[in-house]
Amino acid sequence: MKKTYFPRIIKWMFFTAIIFLVFMTIMRFVFFLHFRPAQYTFSNSLNAFLLGLNFDTRIVCGIVLFPFLVGNLHLVYKKKQRLSVGSIFELIITILIMFLLMLFIKKGHASIGIMTFVGVLFALILVWLFGTKNCNPFENKVSKKIFKIYFFIITISLVFLYAVDFEHFDYLHQRLDASVLNYTQDAKISMSMVWETYPVFTLIFLIIIGTSIFYWLINWYFKKVDPAIYRGHIVIKILFGFLFAIILGIGVFGRINQYPLRWSDAFALNDDFKANLSLNPVQSFLSTLEFRNSTFDPEKVKEYYPLMAKYLNIDHPDSTHLNYKRAHEAIAPANPPNVVIVICESFSAYKSSMWGNPLNTTPYFNQMCKDGIFFDRCFTPAYGTARGVWAVITGIPDVEYPNTSSRNPAYVDQHSIINDYKGYDKYYFIGGSSSWANVRGLLTNNLKGLHLYEEEDYKSKIVDVWGISDKRLFMEANKVLKEQKKPFFAVIQTSDNHRPYTIPTEDKKEFSLENYPVDSLKKYGFYSNEELNAFRYTDFSFQKFIETAKKEAYFNNTIFVFVGDHGIRGDAGDMFPKAWEIDGLTTEHVPLLFYSPALLSPQRFGKTCSQLDILPSVSALAHISYVNTTLGKNLFDTVQNNVRFKNAAFLFDPNIKQIGIATDEYCYVHNLLSGKEDFRSAKNNLPLPQTAQVETDKKELQQLSQAYYETARYMLLNNKKGTLGNK
Repeated sequence: MKKTYFPRIIKWMFFTAIIFLVFMTIMRFVFFLHFRPAQYTFSNSLNAFLLGLNFDTRIVCGIVLFPFLVGNLHLVYKKKQRLSVGSIFELIITILIMFLLMLFIKKGHASIGIMTFVGVLFALILVWLFGTKNCNPFENKVSKKIFKIYFFIITISLVFLYAVDFEHFDYLHQRLDASVLNYTQDAKISMSMVWETYPVFTLIFLIIIGTSIFYWLINWYFKKVDPAIYRGHIVIKILFGFLFAIILGIGVFGRINQYPLRWSDAFALNDDFKANLSLNPVQSFLSTLEFRNSTFDPEKVKEYYPLMAKYLNIDHPDSTHLNYKRAHEAIAPANPPNVVIVICESFSAYKSSMWGNPLNTTPYFNQMCKDGIFFDRCFTPAYGTARGVWAVITGIPDVEYPNTSSRNPAYVDQHSIINDYKGYDKYYFIGGSSSWANVRGLLTNNLKGLHLYEEEDYKSKIVDVWGISDKRLFMEANKVLKEQKKPFFAVIQTSDNHRPYTIPTEDKKEFSLENYPVDSLKKYGFYSNEELNAFRYTDFSFQKFIETAKKEAYFNNTIFVFVGDHGIRGDAGDMFPKAWEIDGLTTEHVPLLFYSPALLSPQRFGKTCSQLDILPSVSALAHISYVNTTLGKNLFDTVQNNVRFKNAAFLFDPNIKQIGIATDEYCYVHNLLSGKEDFRSAKNNLPLPQTAQVETDKKELQQLSQAYYETARYMLLNNKKGTLGNK
């Protein structure tokens, strides 16, 4: 027998990984040569090929890592059939890893079906281990058969996915996603369509040939290394195994970074064809698997269209083609104003000073509200930062459940009013990474010419998991904005008002920490002094930003918009009616301020409005002509809308799948899981009178909440850039 000083399982796994990587690279070249538009060459598409190689490496490392780890499991028995200490330790570690993986999968909102499958798989692995005593395919015949079956299934699945993906893109011009599984619900019709549309026999032939070639190579190399016997030291063998597992783990993660490589990174190429070229069907399919049932009910959308057309004041209602367009025409001023939108982390209304919280956490922002146009009954459509960013940028409530729309590749194509800012430079500043929640895909794929600044683009020091501090973020943004010669549209997204509530050391001399008793903190909406001071630090950062910006030339011609990304659930005490606590309005009630001392006259509005209304409203203030295709409204529109509830905000709580409507008078919520409803006053704590008008109002809000919900589900898939929101 041949001697080897390198573990056979590592050699086989490495060769197998290379085989799969070669296959996927060949298929990318085939995709490129067949689908590329005339202006694309290999040289100007090299960045897409390199990113694609990175995506492929992730998949390949994932394919190999699992069997490699399992293949190293073995049990050693001593006298009286007792497990050795090493085997007991190995077994404990294995079970612990399985348990942690189950927790991780559960945290990712996996379905019961997926959780059950993974649980059964882990149980079978343990049965395999105890049954064979050794899972290494080179040391156990049963394990050898299991490994070969595994790689055969992987090979044929991979070849099959690429074949289907090729035809899928040829037909729909998009990479394969998990929504194709929905066709199994009408299997007979779907199979007939496939038979009549695609070259079925040719595809079957190619799948057989491809599977045969690549599986033969994998099997051939196994036979080549099988006769050898390892003669190295056991410590060296363990070290090799550990290093190989680490390399595979890094490969699965995709890069050395806080966040793994994600499908949204493909859209940072700012080119739809290159994005599709870099992706592979495995990545696309797995990324969309949990979203495959994300769709809408066309009958309900059409049923509620007349109601939505009335509430949105649609220019030309069309229930057949579902037209939601509203055009806003404006005469551009000689000196177009800049727009800066600040999306403020966890800026909960009841915790701030504008409504009289005795802890006076935001005195500077309170004064800004007195000097600007302040809306004190603004609600975010949903709870969560990713959902808040989505609502601001698109004008659509993020009603995806249980995950967020930014994580769904099917929703990555969205029309935004921001693109109607012709002649403007566009900026987005975030202290950390936009890989978080796949927000990069939303931004870079939809905002033309966007300059995206992230933690690695600043000179400022990273202070915690969320990147640089908010104060430094504002200073960095100011450095960029003050140099601009053209009008600009900018978004600044803060994050310090979030665990771990970091207050940078450099600011502690100027920013003094406060300390209150626990009972006082809880009475006025805070859980700890750390949370309180982080909230206060937000106000401190606003102050530093505005004071610095006032010294710059751009300040007097800039409209600043401040809005919370969401609120925080909690007891608002006597500051607000009980609806805020009982119906969860504290999670969505946030300040909304339009601030520009030189351009806007101070005013405070008590009418109910939504985060969705920001872009239509600030664009009107900036005299921008735009086409609105979603659910936001211009808060400064003087055209009267003849509807019962002129001021209304749609609500969606993803934690309990609850929809609702807040108005100046009422709060109505409906839990879609339990069917439970609540309808109460949004003005005070008095019971609603049992009158015909109140009952009529309740029925209208029931209809309106369903109308918003069904329309939002439709728009998530039908607000594409190329069609301005219409099919």
